[in-house]
Amino acid sequence: MNWFQRFCGHFSTVHKHRKLVRRGCFKVGLYWQGLTHDLSKYSWTEFRVGVKYYQGFRSPNNAEREEKGYTSAWLHHKGRNKHHMEYWIDYSSKPGYPMEGMKMPKKYVVEMLIDRISASKVYQGDDYKDDSALNYYNRGKWHYILHEDSKKLLEELLTMVATQGEEATYKYIREKVLSKD
Repeated sequence: MNWFQRFCGHFSTVHKHRKLVRRGCFKVGLYWQGLTHDLSKYSWTEFRVGVKYYQGFRSPNNAEREEKGYTSAWLHHKGRNKHHMEYWIDYSSKPGYPMEGMKMPKKYVVEMLIDRISASKVYQGDDYKDDSALNYYNRGKWHYILHEDSKKLLEELLTMVATQGEEATYKYIREKVLSKD
C-alpha cells in the first residue's frame, strides 16, 4: 500500500469513527463532545503516525507500538482526550499504590462507551455485534487502571449494550445516568 492509499485509508477511518461517535453522543445529549471528539487525531503528531502505520483492520498505534515499543500518537492522544481512562491516571495518595485511576465525570465514561462501540464497528465492520465492545473490554481489563466507580458504570453500560442493544442503553443513559448530573 502506497503513502496516498494509507493517507486516504487513515483519513477515512478517523472520519467514519468520529461520525459514529458524533451520532452516539447526540443520541444521549452530549452535543459538544460529539462535535469535538478525537479532534487531536488530525494533529500532525497523531495523523502522520496513523498514515505511516495504517493497515485498515486495527489501530495504527498497535503497529507503531510493536515496532518501537511505544506509540507517540497514543501518548499524545490520551493526554488530550478526557474520554480515555488513561487521561485520569494520577499519583496515588494511598500507601503502596504508586498510580491510581481518578473518578471520571459520567459524561466522559459515556463518551468512552460510545468511543468503544464506534471503534468496534469501524474495525469489525459486518462482524460487529452488540457484545463486541464488551468482549474487547474484557480481553484487556486486567491491565486497566480505572477508578472503581468509573469501572462499575462502564461495565454496566457495556453489559447493557451487549444484552439490550444500543438504543435501550442510550435511552437509559439520557434518562438515568446523565440526568443525575
